[in-house]
Amino acid sequence: MPGLTITPTVAPPLTPPKAPHVIGPKTKKATRPTAEIPQFLIDEARSIEPVAWDPKKHLAYQPPAKIHTMKEIGLEGHGISPNAVSDPFPLFSKEAMLQMRREIFSEPVLQNCRYSSDFIANMVRGMGYERAPFTYDAWWSPEVLAAISKVAGIDLIPAFDYEVANINISINDQNAQALTGTDKTASVAWHYDSFPFVCVTMASDCTDMVGGETAIQLPSGEIRKVRGPAMGTAVVMQGRYIYHQALKAFGGRERIAMVTALRPKSPFVRDETILTGVRGISNLAELYPQYTEYRMEILEERFRAKLKEERRRVTSRKPYNLSDIRAFLTEQKEFLESMLEELYEVE
Repeated sequence: MPGLTITPTVAPPLTPPKAPHVIGPKTKKATRPTAEIPQFLIDEARSIEPVAWDPKKHLAYQPPAKIHTMKEIGLEGHGISPNAVSDPFPLFSKEAMLQMRREIFSEPVLQNCRYSSDFIANMVRGMGYERAPFTYDAWWSPEVLAAISKVAGIDLIPAFDYEVANINISINDQNAQALTGTDKTASVAWHYDSFPFVCVTMASDCTDMVGGETAIQLPSGEIRKVRGPAMGTAVVMQGRYIYHQALKAFGGRERIAMVTALRPKSPFVRDETILTGVRGISNLAELYPQYTEYRMEILEERFRAKLKEERRRVTSRKPYNLSDIRAFLTEQKEFLESMLEELYEVE
């Protein structure tokens, strides 16, 4: 039997910059909004007859005119993809958006899924498949995910069910109180996202709308603005690494934006997801288990793959690579430590 051979330890490769620090809302526990949603929006949404998701009818994808790269905005080497943010592009048909609005403004959703914070005054989160089957079928459909992944430059899937279709609702109210980190032109504060990518879809009729864009701040301080010009258009952005905010819409009735958080499909891609931005606006009895499950699935896949690699090494009688194993275990240790930092009791 051959003796144990250990390859010499070599310097580890340069690691990419860590994701920016996220400052979450001051809201520590789930809080219901005090502002009422206008009844005409509710009645209008509920007048739509329900249908099942059909990508042949409801997917309206057309590639964006331009995809801006991380290099172009001064962030080369950051993040998990060279693509930073897309120009607006058609994603869903108007009929699809009306179905989603029907679910957003349904009685079960408004009773159980409305949240508020000092960042966003009025939002809907964690609708779940039972309350919003059309919306969930749409966002988990292979056709939609293929389109979004193509724009992002990396294969993506929803972070987990709770983060499918976060709805930010801003009614055209000039007298609304300013939120933390905003002025009178903003409906959502400046922030980094807690998830690697987001797809922001316009869920409002943009007729007569002025503003309502997503603004991004470059490292130089320059501000760029992007907004879907019509209901069903979307912007894909590497929001974990790009400082951005949502601007108020003037002239139209409302600005309703649907934000779905996305993560790498591959368990072997770096994942810097945290819960800072969403913990205080979520039902933790749902958020924590779903976060834990997906993170454990990633660990499971990584260890299974590494075990297969080790078994192949033994079979082929290749030398044991100590530095490689240590690097792998260190990466998983950091992954577990990051989970421990995110999972704690909220007082």
